Amino acid sequence: MSIALTLHVLSFTIWVGGMFFAYVALRPAAASALDPPHRLPLWAATFARFFPWVWTAVIVLPVTGYWMIFRMGGFASVAPYVHIMQLVGIAMIAIFLHIYFAPYRRLRRAVAAADWPAGGKALATIRRLVAVNLVLGLVLIALVALAQSRV
Repeated sequence: MSIALTLHVLSFTIWVGGMFFAYVALRPAAASALDPPHRLPLWAATFARFFPWVWTAVIVLPVTGYWMIFRMGGFASVAPYVHIMQLVGIAMIAIFLHIYFAPYRRLRRAVAAADWPAGGKALATIRRLVAVNLVLGLVLIALVALAQSRV
């Protein structure tokens, strides 16, 4: 159980921490220091390195989460916050899948074609969706911390 919990927490930390870094640090720095012909390839390369980690999290989180739930006796025996964690996790995974298969794909095509307006539009969509996922992730961390403090 402790290995599953450790993998679960590490996966979520890498995913949410990566989004926090990208949104709060890299995005403003890149926007102020680079023009679109340099900024958009940076983002495409950054996502190409970060998204394999997110894919790992998208697999590890449900596997470890459900494994722990069923080791604790199933959904009927877990605290209500675990049900909320599951719902928020499913939403976050769905948002990531949309990012990966739609705007990220458009961003890669735009960068390859040096189509900066299309790349900027794709990046703006990714930015908005990452903001949603980041807020969901941070709220979830706060919820779990609060729930654990009451145990």
